[in-house]
Amino acid sequence: MRTPRFPSLLGLLLVPGLSLASEKTAYGLNEYARLDEIDLEVAAKLDTGAITASLSARDIKRFKRKGESWVRFYLAIDDAHQHPIERPLERVSRIKRRAGDYDPEGGKHYTARPVIALNVCIGKALRRIDVNLTDRSAFQYPLLVGSEALVRFDALVDPALKYTAGKPACAPQASNAE
Repeated sequence: MRTPRFPSLLGLLLVPGLSLASEKTAYGLNEYARLDEIDLEVAAKLDTGAITASLSARDIKRFKRKGESWVRFYLAIDDAHQHPIERPLERVSRIKRRAGDYDPEGGKHYTARPVIALNVCIGKALRRIDVNLTDRSAFQYPLLVGSEALVRFDALVDPALKYTAGKPACAPQASNAE
């Protein structure tokens, strides 16, 4: 005896969670991102395999300002970014090292990176996300957007696509960042 296919397909549509996909935004593997507080627009790689977001920075120094922890850095993107940027330090993140990146002197399987919070615009979506600072100058994309930030953007990433959101077009007010 054969079971009709239509009820089976209809049942799949009613499975909780599948309908949530229609509320998410599809992005490509690469998208343009605007970082408002540092007046920068860059091409970003959206990486579901990474947990945190990373921004290419060099000469990263932590310091105190009025008893609070801050970080000063330069963008490690090109020669046009020669001015220091200062932002409050949110926390220090422990990033797991790759297998060939073990530090035998320190015996560490992780690297400590300072984390700042930034308003990031992709397409028309503006979100406040945590971004760790590290030198990504050896990589093609100065900004990597990891899974924690992708959840904030309600993102679905299609690696076959690129720049589907177009140029960032967010309203300048920070109240949209939540």
